[in-house]
Amino acid sequence: MAAKDGELRVFVVSGEVSGDTIGSRLMSSLKKLSPVPVRFSGVGGTMMSSQGLKSVFPMEDIAVMGLLELLPHLNKLRMKLQETIEAVLLFQPHVVVTVDSKGFSFRLLKQLRARYSKKSFEIPVLFHYVAPSFWAWKGGEARLRGLAGFVDHLLCILPNEEEVCRSNGLVATFVGHPILEDVCELNLDTSPHEWKIEGNSEIFRRNHAIPTGATIISLLPGSRLQEVTRMLSLFANTIELLQVSLPELVPLIHVASNQHVKDFVTGFTNKWHVPAILIPGGSLHQKYDAFSASSVALCASGTVALELQLARLPCVVAYQAHFLTEWIIRYKAKISYISLPNILLDSAIIPEALFHACTPAMLASLTLKMIHDTGLREKQIVAAEKVTRLLCASPKNLHNLKEPHRRLSLPYYTPSMIAASTILYHVKS
Repeated sequence: MAAKDGELRVFVVSGEVSGDTIGSRLMSSLKKLSPVPVRFSGVGGTMMSSQGLKSVFPMEDIAVMGLLELLPHLNKLRMKLQETIEAVLLFQPHVVVTVDSKGFSFRLLKQLRARYSKKSFEIPVLFHYVAPSFWAWKGGEARLRGLAGFVDHLLCILPNEEEVCRSNGLVATFVGHPILEDVCELNLDTSPHEWKIEGNSEIFRRNHAIPTGATIISLLPGSRLQEVTRMLSLFANTIELLQVSLPELVPLIHVASNQHVKDFVTGFTNKWHVPAILIPGGSLHQKYDAFSASSVALCASGTVALELQLARLPCVVAYQAHFLTEWIIRYKAKISYISLPNILLDSAIIPEALFHACTPAMLASLTLKMIHDTGLREKQIVAAEKVTRLLCASPKNLHNLKEPHRRLSLPYYTPSMIAASTILYHVKS
């Protein structure tokens, strides 16, 4: 159909910063691999806009996390959902790709399937990129079967997800974890057996006039406003406790590419008596230079733990939520850990401070121990090599790539290239 129309129309939806990055890389790969011109529409942020997307509305409008935290935003989300559906119908895409944000994404795909079934024109192929974390919840695997009614193909980013999805009636492909593309984007000479990013700590210290003896700590409070509002004050109180033991302490705050978050962090630091350096989320070079200069990182639970694994920077993971959300997680979760490295290795490699234990005093204690205990630091660094290897897609999922792309060697078989080739192959079939 795309060949007949002389173009491939792709509607892409992302609701958060990490999804915006995944979406932008997928768009770039589709443009490289597609035999016909690709035209995009959808919902995304600055990264997807840089690939030519004119977002239907600001991505931040649907960037909501948590269970109970969602309730005050339901009416607004319903309106945005209807707005997105109308935009899809108007655009008449050959492919719809939703990226992560399963609450919004699955409602969209389900309603699109229902709306298209009543229309006379052709139904687009419906993809979802980033499988839901069914492995984390009691009964999660059983709920997978329901997705087959409105998801044509699931693009998985973690090992073993493809096999489980297929056994539950879903067409699925493991494309590898998108975080590995940071290595390729920085044009680093690495091998698929040692995915690693080494920033330039000397340049970072010099650019920011940081004294040689100072201890640098990277703070990563999250990417969504609700999360950052909660975690940044917690991290700030932790830094103030650490200053007693580390008088020459320099905190770096990594700021997500989300305008609401940028405004909040700027306002917060303007009032905070501790001088902090802000690291903009849009620059990979600055981020990994900052990681290289840091002794340790304190981060909210999320993809950042994997970024820190790539940088081989030891970290402490923190997680807080509404008390009812915490209760639901305790009751429904079937895993012992919250950070992906620990989950993948089924071991407490990274210290986690969760729920009521997530206090400034606990975080300060864990962070100090991580700074001074060489054995703990080395344990994380060694584990990082195992984790990054697990995130690579199997060579069997590369069969869809055609010449000249087949001649490329790893690591240039990026997750987005494999995802794009899977989409194009599905559409052609």
